[in-house]
Amino acid sequence: MAQWLEMSYVLTNMDDERINALYPPDTFPIEIRHYLCQWMEEKDWEGFNPDQSDKEQLAQALLSDCILLLESVAEQQNIVERMKLLQITKNLMTRPAMEFAVKIRNILRQEKMILCERHTPKRTEGKTPDFEDLTFMKSIVLQLQDRRKRIHSCKEDMNWEMVNYEALQAVHAKTPSEHSLRELQMLSKKIQELKINQSSLTRECLGVFTETLTKLKQCQDNFIIKMNVWQWEQHKSVIGYPFTDDLSHMQNWSEQLFAVNSNLRQEWLLIPDLPKEIGEKLTCLLQELIQSSFVVEKQPPQVIKTQSKFSAVVRYLLGESLVSGQPVTMKAQIINELQARNVNLALCDNVGELINHTAILDRNTATKTTNANFRHMSIKKIKRADRKGAESVTEEKFALMFLAEIFITGHETPFKIHINSQPVVVIVHGSQDINAVATIIWDCAFAEPDRVPFVVPDRVTWKMMIETLNIKFCSEVGTNHNLNPYNKHFLAQKIFDQPEYASDLSDSVVTWCQFNKEVLAGRNFTFWQWFEGAMDLTKKHLKPYWSDGLIFGFIGKQHVHLILKESPSGTFLLRFSDSEIGGITIAYVSHENGIPMIQNIQPFTRKDLEIRCLGDRIRDINEILYLYPNVLKHDAFKKFYTEQQPTNSGYIPVRLQTKVGTAPEIDGNHVSGDTLPDLTVLSMEAHCDPVPADGMDYDFYFNDFPKNST
Repeated sequence: MAQWLEMSYVLTNMDDERINALYPPDTFPIEIRHYLCQWMEEKDWEGFNPDQSDKEQLAQALLSDCILLLESVAEQQNIVERMKLLQITKNLMTRPAMEFAVKIRNILRQEKMILCERHTPKRTEGKTPDFEDLTFMKSIVLQLQDRRKRIHSCKEDMNWEMVNYEALQAVHAKTPSEHSLRELQMLSKKIQELKINQSSLTRECLGVFTETLTKLKQCQDNFIIKMNVWQWEQHKSVIGYPFTDDLSHMQNWSEQLFAVNSNLRQEWLLIPDLPKEIGEKLTCLLQELIQSSFVVEKQPPQVIKTQSKFSAVVRYLLGESLVSGQPVTMKAQIINELQARNVNLALCDNVGELINHTAILDRNTATKTTNANFRHMSIKKIKRADRKGAESVTEEKFALMFLAEIFITGHETPFKIHINSQPVVVIVHGSQDINAVATIIWDCAFAEPDRVPFVVPDRVTWKMMIETLNIKFCSEVGTNHNLNPYNKHFLAQKIFDQPEYASDLSDSVVTWCQFNKEVLAGRNFTFWQWFEGAMDLTKKHLKPYWSDGLIFGFIGKQHVHLILKESPSGTFLLRFSDSEIGGITIAYVSHENGIPMIQNIQPFTRKDLEIRCLGDRIRDINEILYLYPNVLKHDAFKKFYTEQQPTNSGYIPVRLQTKVGTAPEIDGNHVSGDTLPDLTVLSMEAHCDPVPADGMDYDFYFNDFPKNST
């Protein structure tokens, strides 16, 4: 989608004929490229060729996905746009699938060529094209300064000669002579030549201004594109996509653009007879530059609980341009989705009460940055819009709008600017957090770069979804160990409620409701709630095990049975519970009368692992011997074992062997109690509270032991 983001700005300076050639209205209208930019750029189109019949089925699946996604987008548009998009989908249904795939391949190739041509020519070693343009414009400013000085010199000479001419004319009027007449004629000719020279220099300046303004706009457009890409990457980083937050290069770029604009304005003011339109264009460019030089460097949390403290930082890249001694106060207000689409409405109506909503733009001389630091903001109350249908409060999106008036040296009128944060969800209770996070994840993953705030597709392909889940899982856990194909297939089976032996589901379409509205079959929680529970458990208690590849993770019971039934007794694997949020269980194989039996130990939860780590629990269970496929468990897990805690710690791990009708033994001493039922206890942990002195009786409390049933 980054390619389309950059391409969309290039198209603004492209003539209609070329645009229609690139996106033919009758075969591939530009609306497809616009609304499906992310989907198009995430697919691999290079392998499609007209003569490849073996890929016809894949091309047909992609065409079907395209039609479904466009229909989903159409539902969210106004009536005019919706009818147009529905007509496009109707036309697509008649298109040959392979022709459609090849067309997209060619369009993406052409776009890359256009962008490449735009950035690569005339490169000087060690410089980027953007700064080459600025260097060129700086030299143009010097040329203008030279011409302006020559114009000024011409004017001075002309004024001097006019004085001489008027004096000589007065003398000639009193005592006419042929000599004085010749001198008057010579002076008149010289004055005329000076006027012509001044006029010529002025026309040259006008031509230089016209060319330079065009180049300045192009260079500034490049800057704005890069800023938009930076902000888009910041938006995607919430999921876990790579993001570099360093803005020093962008600050240098914006400062140089400002310097060129200021110097051009100065020359325009000093050079006589230049049209006022030049000044107006420079002001428009400056307004655009100032607006684009404000960025929310540190976003507020995207899930905000009322009455809770949070912070945000707004950075102004042109801090040096502020009028000295004129402090700038930034204000923040919270706006809803409708206000985000209409700035005038946002300035009038307040939908929430923010505490500590003002901050001063401060210049840090050490870092050479200018920031407004909102340290202790809080939402005291929020006014919600009327909800649509079954929409919950955790699906409603707001934003923080930051506003200021900037005073720039040389301009009497202040520049009014505003910038919005990324969308946020406002909650009133911690229990709403997980569903609010789901809204943000969906928004950050599937929103389009230049969308109408805060429109997001209602459905996406599973391939897009599983990529998001994988990136989010690795980012949240802090690991480089990705979900494997088995994990991904099981997750697809889970969300689509399909049997584990289902065929490839990567091109299926998943809806927002399937993600976090509808509960999973036979459960009382949604797919996201279940997935997030496994992710959170891994982050807090299982990260090193997962990173070392010791946890199989997302796998179903049927699949476990298939891969363990041929293994020797004691072979086990670790998988996330599919019936309990935030649980991990051990599945192992044992043989009874030669028949393999798959046992599933009751899942360990966060509370269990806080009491005793996974490594120690695995060590305690004698029935499990080999980590699938055939690694001795001690070789795999011994680095995670902890030393046995001393008796006076209040925690005593014990081993029990039980027989039907007898009391268990602990270190040779019978524990009083009723006859135990017929079960095999794999491991027990006994807590002694308080720890007795030597010679006193021990009272053990067995409150946590896994069973050999699911």
